[in-house]
Amino acid sequence: MPRRGSRGRGRGPFGAGACHDARVGDEPVRVLVVDDHELFRRGLTMLLGVESGIEVVGEASDGSEGTALAVSTAPDVVLLDVRMPKQSGIEACVAIKAASPTTKIVMLTVSDEEADLYEAVKNGASGYLLKDSSIEEVAQGIRVVAEGQSLISPSMAAKLIDEFKTMSRPDRSTGPALKLTERELDVLRLVAKGLSNRDVAHRLAISENTVKNHVRNMLEKLQLHSRMEAVMYAVREKLVELE
Repeated sequence: MPRRGSRGRGRGPFGAGACHDARVGDEPVRVLVVDDHELFRRGLTMLLGVESGIEVVGEASDGSEGTALAVSTAPDVVLLDVRMPKQSGIEACVAIKAASPTTKIVMLTVSDEEADLYEAVKNGASGYLLKDSSIEEVAQGIRVVAEGQSLISPSMAAKLIDEFKTMSRPDRSTGPALKLTERELDVLRLVAKGLSNRDVAHRLAISENTVKNHVRNMLEKLQLHSRMEAVMYAVREKLVELE
């Protein structure tokens, strides 16, 4: 993994938008690293250990061990490889989200397969980064995901947009959308266009905390796990158009 490089401040539906230091003046983001390649895992753990605002609370060599460790350590963010023995990263993602819904999942993998990306997003992952990302990009991804944002490697974002475009259906049911208030729909449309919480707050002339509350209520009403799932929903229900 490169030590230096751009911070990858993505744009569009899956970029971090405005980036902020994680939990300034507060507790560090607690991270669990799960990867079956020992040299990569330990190297990543060491590099993250010197990053500001990040504390690595454990590491595991497979999905099953990672799930158990996530339950016992309750990390803020889990970095998961996709392809692992005993229990895959996708299976671990499902298990961890079921046991600890507030824990954020970032897939960190060599897999650039659309199917892996889609399954990760569908099962609650908030980020999907490739292993050729720099340590700065991974650290920044951890920070923004901990804040409730979503992040995908730019090369994968285009693939996910293409996947979303195929989801439009003529017989859509607007029933679920009727559960949302007009303001929640406004927030959903802006989130789907890639705006950060800060940008949404500025656009709607409300506070950032109010935006966070709307996002949380929106996800709860629609039974979704992440902002990226909200994007999928918005596109499928034709609440937003991706050009």
